[in-house]
Amino acid sequence: MIYADNAATTKLCVEAYDSMKPYLHDQYGNASQPYSFSRPAKEALRSARETIAACIGATPDEIYFTSGGTESDNWVIKSSLFMPTKRDEVITSQIEHHAILNSCRTIRELGIKVRYLPVDNSGTVCPVSLENAISEHTGLVSIMFANNEIGTIEPIKKLAKVAHANGLVFHTDAVQAVGHIPIDVHALGVDLLSSSAHKFNGPKGIGFLYIKNGVNIHSYADGGSQEQKHRAGTENIASIVGMSSALKLNTQRMFEEEKKLRTLENILIRSLHESGLDFIRNGSENHLPGHVSLSFREADGEMLLHRLDLMGICISTGSACDSVNTQVSHVIKAVKVPDEYAEGTIRITFGADNTESDAVEIANAIKKVLL
Repeated sequence: MIYADNAATTKLCVEAYDSMKPYLHDQYGNASQPYSFSRPAKEALRSARETIAACIGATPDEIYFTSGGTESDNWVIKSSLFMPTKRDEVITSQIEHHAILNSCRTIRELGIKVRYLPVDNSGTVCPVSLENAISEHTGLVSIMFANNEIGTIEPIKKLAKVAHANGLVFHTDAVQAVGHIPIDVHALGVDLLSSSAHKFNGPKGIGFLYIKNGVNIHSYADGGSQEQKHRAGTENIASIVGMSSALKLNTQRMFEEEKKLRTLENILIRSLHESGLDFIRNGSENHLPGHVSLSFREADGEMLLHRLDLMGICISTGSACDSVNTQVSHVIKAVKVPDEYAEGTIRITFGADNTESDAVEIANAIKKVLL
């Protein structure tokens, strides 16, 4: 099998797996308990928080553990319900993940205004469009760091600067970006940042929300005093440790990995161009390493996915979180892919285990189906 859908999920790395095992069996103590048996769990929790903070330029007390990116996004967007009435408006973009879009739909039903910024044909949010959309009622801006369907990296630092110049809180859904491109939250100026471990070779069901010191956000779950009384519940120590291990490893090998993934992209695209196939590559030149979104003229993306599956190749037609729907995605519509290409859209996302021969085989498989 060739797995090339790493934007959907990644393989748990051996280092993360090994780091988790002690806390799944021998060191099963509850980190909240005061006796000595719980000290290893408590120390692991502290160490993991420090490791993750160091990887994104934060301080440990700015890292809050969650069940993943979806929870982190929901936490941020739904906290807008507690904003002062004079700041009861949220701005986001048309191409956000459904964790943001569906959360925005919920708060709209509860009386919060939401504005959706357009993007250009590369999927980029223009800082000027944000500036023009801000009103005296705006309280929160949420723009994703990198798009999950087309890989475009947004100008987050510039967008955060615009938000702060207007006294607003700025959040970014960085689920696709963390562990794959350099991120320094303080240098970028973001106030809130969402992440999910399974996108960077960590375990599923665990993530974190960065909350800048001084930013007030309503607690997500009430109960015990975990996560500085902001997210109650016994901590998932094994998964937290696995996440920190995976993120540290990915951060250390980031530049080497980027070079490799760019090479795989180029091999794939060059082979497809040489075949004479008529297709569009979606997204910006400034995109996630190894992320390739292609739209083939007069083709059927879902058919292509299933034909490649029969050949032992895993790709996607878009966001895995929207796999129940077969219509053209909201992202492809927003970037205005022409109708004759839109339905022929697939997403190929290379990862740590992919090789140059994988890129060649995927290209050959596509040519076999479409030519």
